[in-house]
This record gives sequence, structure tokens and C-alpha cells, in this order.
Amino acid sequence: MTKSELRKKYKALRNDLLLSQVDDLSMSIANQILKLSIWEHSIYHLFLSIEEQKEINTDYILNILSGKDKNIVISKSDFKTGLMTHFLLTDNTKIKKNSYNIPEPIDGIAIAPDTIEVVFVPLLALDKTGNRVGYGKGFYDRFLANCKPETVKIGLSFFEAEDKIMDVFESDVTLDYCVTPKTIYTF
Repeated sequence: MTKSELRKKYKALRNDLLLSQVDDLSMSIANQILKLSIWEHSIYHLFLSIEEQKEINTDYILNILSGKDKNIVISKSDFKTGLMTHFLLTDNTKIKKNSYNIPEPIDGIAIAPDTIEVVFVPLLALDKTGNRVGYGKGFYDRFLANCKPETVKIGLSFFEAEDKIMDVFESDVTLDYCVTPKTIYTF
């Protein structure tokens, strides 16, 4: 399937989930993440969930990272430039939803992408070779291209992998892992 076909399919599948299912599946994903050997790192990037899109509730992962005393980085998107800026999440960080309902920090301590060691990546669909389909704006591909090559990229998905995404671009950044409620894919 193409990216646009997969985007349509998985938006519909996600939309059909009940909020209680989103919560249960999100907790299962967080429990799966605990099985990964990524905990020696100290700087983790996490996306904050868009509830209206029924994205994975990343609060569970946030709690795990906080409990393990990790530095947590969150982003702010600039839709004019297509770039994200990254900020350390602290007790003083003020979060506000933008016009796309993305919760974002208003400001804070800026963090360079090349210092981030682990990135949890949002997605709509993935294939068995680590390619992903997001919302189509390229924010994460541009961000991940500015991270170090050894940065661990972990996709999070409610659904299992498709066999193949047909229209992968050279600029698309592949994942190292993808975690679903039932499976940990390693690429």
C-alpha cells in the first residue's frame, strides 16, 4: 500500500478505537518498552499525545522516564518552516495546545537534536523493514536527520506492521524498533 492509502486506513482504525481501548493499549505499549535495553541512556525525546487524534497516551511512558530519573525532551512544531525546536521538560514547563491540538511547551531550556539519545516516534503505520507513515508533514524525518546516527529511534503503534510501504523516499528515516501492545519489532 502507498503512504496515503495507509494514512487513510490507520486513521480510520484509530478513530474506531474507544477511549478505554486507547488507554489499555497505551499501557500495554509502555509495559513492552520496559523490555527494551535502552535504559543506560539519559536524554529521551517523547511526543505529547494529540488526544483528538486518538494517539498513544504517552503519559505512561512519561511516568516511566520520570521514575527512572531520565532527562525528558519535548518539542514545539513550526508549521511555517516544517522544523521542531526541542525543550527540556521540567516542573516549570508550561504546556499549551497549538492550533492542531498538539500539546507543546511554551518555552524552556533548548536542547540540540544531536544530544538526544533515544527518540519515541509517533506514527500511523509501519512496515516490517522499519519504514513509517506519519501525518505527512515530514517533521520527524527532518528532526531525526539532525540527530546522531546512533540515536535510538523507537516507533509506537497500536497496530502491527504491514508487509511493505510502497512509496518510501530516500529522505525517510527508518526506525530501530517499533513497539506495539503485543510485539517489539527490531530493525
